[in-house]
Amino acid sequence: MRTGLRIWRGATVLVGVLLACMAGSLQAETRAWLDRDSIALGETTTLNVETDEAVAVPDWSGLARDFELSGHTSRRQVEIRNGRQIERALFGVALRPRREGQLTVPPLRVGGARTDALSLTVGPAPVRSARDGAAAFVEAELETDTPYVQQAVGYTLRLHYAVPLVSGQLEQPEPEGASLQRIGNDITYSREFEGRRYNVVERRFLLVPERSGPLTIPGARFEGRGAGGGFFDDLFDRGPRQLSANGPVTALSVRAMPGNAPQPWLPLRNLDLRWLEQPERGRAGAATTLTLEATFDGAVGTQLPDITLPTPDGAQVLAEPPQYDESFDEGRPRVRMTRRFSIVPRAAGPLQVAGPRVGWWDVRAGAARTSAAPDLRLVVDPGDGDAANADADAQAVATTSGVSAVAGADGDGSRLWPWLAALFALLWLATSVVAWHGLRRARAGARGLVAAVPGAAPVPRARIGGPSLATVLQTGDPAEVDAALRALINPPVADLEALRRALGDAGQRDALAQWQRARWGDGDLVAARAALRQAFRAGAIRAGAAPSDDEAVLPPLYPRR
Repeated sequence: MRTGLRIWRGATVLVGVLLACMAGSLQAETRAWLDRDSIALGETTTLNVETDEAVAVPDWSGLARDFELSGHTSRRQVEIRNGRQIERALFGVALRPRREGQLTVPPLRVGGARTDALSLTVGPAPVRSARDGAAAFVEAELETDTPYVQQAVGYTLRLHYAVPLVSGQLEQPEPEGASLQRIGNDITYSREFEGRRYNVVERRFLLVPERSGPLTIPGARFEGRGAGGGFFDDLFDRGPRQLSANGPVTALSVRAMPGNAPQPWLPLRNLDLRWLEQPERGRAGAATTLTLEATFDGAVGTQLPDITLPTPDGAQVLAEPPQYDESFDEGRPRVRMTRRFSIVPRAAGPLQVAGPRVGWWDVRAGAARTSAAPDLRLVVDPGDGDAANADADAQAVATTSGVSAVAGADGDGSRLWPWLAALFALLWLATSVVAWHGLRRARAGARGLVAAVPGAAPVPRARIGGPSLATVLQTGDPAEVDAALRALINPPVADLEALRRALGDAGQRDALAQWQRARWGDGDLVAARAALRQAFRAGAIRAGAAPSDDEAVLPPLYPRR
């Protein structure tokens, strides 16, 4: 009995083992491996995947985060095992790591199976130079390796290649903790190293550290194809050959902003302020233009502060938008800024104008600096209204002196003068009578014309501006346009704000506001000139310009000077 039980148990175990073996032979076999598990950055390793599932294809999507994929291959073969036909497939792909360190090739799904995870060690990229006989190599140059935070630093890459290129791509990965922006276009030239001629492509970048502490710029990578240039290449008709080069990794130590630094924070190598245009004389009520030039060594336009001109006592200061000219010289950025200021004195006399002052941090000396343009002294002459009154007084004095001289020459001036005075009075009276009759006829005609048009409103009187306004709007600079606008009112107003208050037409006030926004803000000067030309084509319309019955339509016989 016991012997039979033992035999039955043994048979059961044997059947189980056979069934397990049969099940194992029926299940698919899928595995993955690397041909090299330790490489340098910039090199590739091949990932192989083998499966006996007939129509399965590996899902490579999980590799894209840490690897660049290329060189896909596949191969299928059929074999007979234990009387069964088995079809096997082998897939391969070249993996190029995106970074250094210990990387993991994740499990891949192949049909209904998954591969095991694999480990890959990626070391630093080898850097070769002309001394190594390399056909292509990359150099990197940094302006300074100890910049301050937010300091604009020049970074230059130079790709050298000794064979003609069919194609190629130079990539510079961005560092963590800093912004890296490409500046300008590539520069090409040639150099000679160790008796070998290289073509050079120079590419420039602007590096701005965003935080203090250690900072690493990854090495640049070049991949390309070069045309065969050797004897054996031509003899055997070999096609383009693959070229690759890695740039060096650059380490920086970023310094924090000092506690005694001027604000706003402006780290520079140098700052120079000077006047390009500095007149010595001006006129009351008229704009005098000053032009400032500022050269920032070691900055870009977006880092610059707003430079203003202090307003002197007894004058108004208006500033035009600054103009920037950015360049990249001696391995670092530079900016040349120009800005025009208009000073409108309110009265005659001497006027002291303080030059602009800008505080900055000297990155070479590690000290606070202040740059300033020279102070100016402006001699202000009387304005146009004062000059006209002075001319009228001079003419009156000259006329009186002339009459006295004639009377003295006659020898009996006391007798001649009453007759001359009476003659002048009669002439003035006759002229006034003729003007009065003409005025009445003009009023009657105007009333009849207005009455003939139903709903017609009285036409406002427009005081016509100077004849040069249209010409100035066409060819003059903004300061000349301002002067021409102020001269529309007699006597000329002190500034455009006073002109706006004196205008009675909303369209003219709107055109004047558009001009001021374009001149001192960020508007369209061409459109503003066109608006002024349209609004003031008939002159300036004074506030309350609609005529009354008692108001003269014609200008006065003796206009106020």
